[in-house]
Order: sequence, then structure tokens, then C-alpha cells
Amino acid sequence: MHEWHPRYRAPLWLPGGNLQTLYPALLARHPAVTYRRERWDTPDGDFIDLDWTITRPAESAPVMVLFHGLEGSSASHYARSLMHAANRRGWQGVVVHFRGCSGELNRLPRAYHSGDSAEIDWILRRLRSRYVDAPLYAAGVSLGGNALLKWLGEQGATALSTVNRAAAISAPVDLTAAGAALEDGFNMVYTRNFLATMKRKSLQKLRQHPGLFDGERVRAARTLREFDDLVTAPLHGFRDVDDYWTRASSKPGLARVAVPTLLLNARNDPFLPASALPQEGEISAAVTACFPDEGGHAGFMTGSFPGTLAWLPEFALGFLSTP
Repeated sequence: MHEWHPRYRAPLWLPGGNLQTLYPALLARHPAVTYRRERWDTPDGDFIDLDWTITRPAESAPVMVLFHGLEGSSASHYARSLMHAANRRGWQGVVVHFRGCSGELNRLPRAYHSGDSAEIDWILRRLRSRYVDAPLYAAGVSLGGNALLKWLGEQGATALSTVNRAAAISAPVDLTAAGAALEDGFNMVYTRNFLATMKRKSLQKLRQHPGLFDGERVRAARTLREFDDLVTAPLHGFRDVDDYWTRASSKPGLARVAVPTLLLNARNDPFLPASALPQEGEISAAVTACFPDEGGHAGFMTGSFPGTLAWLPEFALGFLSTP
């Protein structure tokens, strides 16, 4: 395990993990990015939508694929910042939408989840087959970061034939600890925000596939634990929420990661307590762990008010482009 403390310091005008999380997502100004949408049929008869940056890079230019967080999309603040930075470097960028996250309900009686490494696998392999000679960099934020890390751990050295480098940002590597954190005090603000869209999409899914789960219980769910127990776990082959959170967590596989990978988590991330971050011996030598004291969840704002989101993309892309 290589632990690296980057020179990140939150602005004095933005104190605490909650403000450092909420301000970038809700109030900060973000760079404009133009996307070109492409739809892929999945191996099981469903579809996903990918949003590509419009830039036409050189044939050998790196390709950066981004897996978004829970209920995120190509419009998320971190996605726009990362794709804008990729464009500035002359890279091709693509944001992969998990099923049901591109604005259109997917077809099958399933959605997406934090440990969906099989989905990551076929997407990255298809991208590699399209860009045979270009460097392929994989990045994931929050849920997308956990799913990417899980794939990297499962694949081990085999992943080196698919991706050159990877970065996981604010990944909830211990889902049980993250789930508990999101049931506590102010953090219920995040939970209610997630559940608002998750419930709506699930009830649409129920109309599409009657009898899939108990709609009244879904409407009554107040926590992610309750929702995942009713919907996410059974739809994706898990016994219950505890089985899901245990088996989908990426932390147990970090010792097997062989691709050079950045693991960036702020110690004040309200979604994952610092005590749940991996320790020495739980991470392979291929992983560079960066755990700054501040930054919030997918935040890392810098500069005088109103601040910028420049630090995170420059830091992450700088790691990805390291020879």
C-alpha cells in the first residue's frame, strides 16, 4: 500500500464534510460539456446509454471512461468536471450510464448496484476492443468507484490487458459502514434525496413488471437499508441487504488489484467514516491510497469564493496519465 497525502486543503469559507459535499453538487459553477449519446444493447437484452465528449481526438489519444455514482449521470458535477478536463488534455471521454440512469427506464426487471462488476467487465472489454491501441483509463465516483474497484480486485492481473490505469473517487468500499453512516443525523438529508428518485424509478419498474416487489413497502421505506432490502438485493440475486452489502463491497478485494489504481477518499466524507477506510495490508502495492483530511464526498473544492472544481480532475487525470 502506497499512502500519499496530496496537498489538498479545503477553502476556509467551506468548512466541514457536509458543506464540502453539498456546495460542489448544488451551488458551484460547472464547466459546460457537449455530449454525443450512443446506445449499447447489453448481453442480456437490455440497454445502456453512453455519453461521449464531442471532441474528436487523435487516433492514439487516451480514452477515459467514467462510472457515475448513485443516481448520477453525465450531468453530475464531477462528471462534467472530469470530462471537461479530459477534453482539455485531448483525450476522448465517455460517461457510462448505469441502467435506468440516462433518463429512460431500462427494459429488464433489474436496475444497477454497487457491486455490479459483471456490468463493468463487458463494458470495459467492449471499449478495449474498439480502442485496441489507445491507453484506456477507467474512473469511478462513489458507487461507480466501488463497482470498478470490485472488478479490479476480481480480475487481478487479468485486468491489465483491458485497462492501463484506474481511479476510484469517494468510493464506499465498505457498504455496511456506508449504509450505517447514511442513517445517522444530518446524513438523512442525502438519504432522502437518493430515495426520492430511487423510489420513483422503482415504482415505474413495478408498473413495467407487476409483482416484482411490494410497492407499498417501497413507498414507506425511510432508509437505504430498507430500500436495498426490498428492491436492490432481491432484484440482483442477493439474499437480503446484509448479503448485498457484504458481497458487493470492494474492500476485501483491494489486496488483489494489479492495475495501477488511485484510491481517493476524504477522511471527512459523510458517506464513509474514516474508520472504515482500508488499512495497511488490505491494499495491494498497485494501489495508491490518498486520504486527505478534507474534501467531503466527491467535492474537493479549491480557491476563493465561489471556488472551482479544478483540483479533483487535475489530480485524478494526472495520476491516470502517469507513465
